Amino acid sequence: MERMPKMISVLILVFSISLVSITVNFASAQAVPEWVKNTALWYGEGTISEGEFLNMIKFLIENKVIVLDSVMEPVPQAINAQITIPNGNYDVTGAGFYSPLNLEIPIDTTVTWVNDDSVPHNIQSTDGKGHVIQLFNSPPLNTGDKFEFTFEESGVYNYYCSFHPWRVGLVTVS
Repeated sequence: MERMPKMISVLILVFSISLVSITVNFASAQAVPEWVKNTALWYGEGTISEGEFLNMIKFLIENKVIVLDSVMEPVPQAINAQITIPNGNYDVTGAGFYSPLNLEIPIDTTVTWVNDDSVPHNIQSTDGKGHVIQLFNSPPLNTGDKFEFTFEESGVYNYYCSFHPWRVGLVTVS
């Protein structure tokens, strides 16, 4: 006899939880505009494109119909930059400087030097006094060859071509 009140209490508790759950789900479904339901249906059926569906989701987020509780930090994207060694760079009287002459980049950018000149070049990192240092140094780069280096710290980095020492350049990392 004593088990009967406990059993009834448990049944009432289960029924109450179920009723609240169904009510909350029903109320949430009622709050969703019909056009949103249709757009989701049409996307599921393949009637509208993924872009149209995503535009609808974007609209709902921007108008705070959908509220995101937490926003994850964006994943850092690899940044790439390029310096070109133009044709004629070997000529001491020519205007074929590195392009750009001073590349300004953020930290963690990978820089690619591309030799577009008709003769070999190399990239030699130097200190502030022009002495070669072992930071980034390429082998000889023939026409079309590339050399890459990723800058992980801020600063001003000097470089030059040891075959054509009048050609100097800078990479400024901030």
